[in-house]
Amino acid sequence: MYEGPIQRLIDELSRLPGIGPKGAQRIAFHVLAADSADIARLAGLLVEVRERVRFCQVCGNIAQDDRCRICADPRRDASVICVVEESKDVVAIERTREYRGRYHVLGGAISPIDGIGPNDLAIPALMARLADGEVREVILATDPNLEGEATASYLARLLTPFEVLVTRPASGLPVGGDLEYADEVTLGRAFAGRRQIGAPGER
Repeated sequence: MYEGPIQRLIDELSRLPGIGPKGAQRIAFHVLAADSADIARLAGLLVEVRERVRFCQVCGNIAQDDRCRICADPRRDASVICVVEESKDVVAIERTREYRGRYHVLGGAISPIDGIGPNDLAIPALMARLADGEVREVILATDPNLEGEATASYLARLLTPFEVLVTRPASGLPVGGDLEYADEVTLGRAFAGRRQIGAPGER
């Protein structure tokens, strides 16, 4: 235990996701050794992010205005919505340059253990976006874990009355992976999501 502000800083840093007590201590001592101008710039950015960054009124993604850059882009396909858990998932999908539709950020996943239920997510806003009939496909791109699968299953049932195609990204073996190291769930999904290569009879 340290005295005064340094201990309070360590305590506050420890509350951040992904940072344990030792990591918080390293960051705190880095702050002590850093140049004052660097620390002032960091402090200013923290305040600026809190005051200026908001969430898109349409999809819930991080934005600087009422609409994020994706929702404001008329070139994006408004008939396809990709549902994700967090804004970081939008960034990951955008990096692929394979998707040209729009997004809907739930703000998490259903997790009874953590006290997160359907009412804690942006599900009503998603239903409202489907009301005008413009959307033709909803891609449920929640994480391939227990919470993500539960959320996708719940949404799939909820979307049944709508005349939309409900899809889920294929999941399976990573590029460069070895079969012997794949768990049975991943390998099973890889086989279930297999696709044809070439026409029948071709070698």
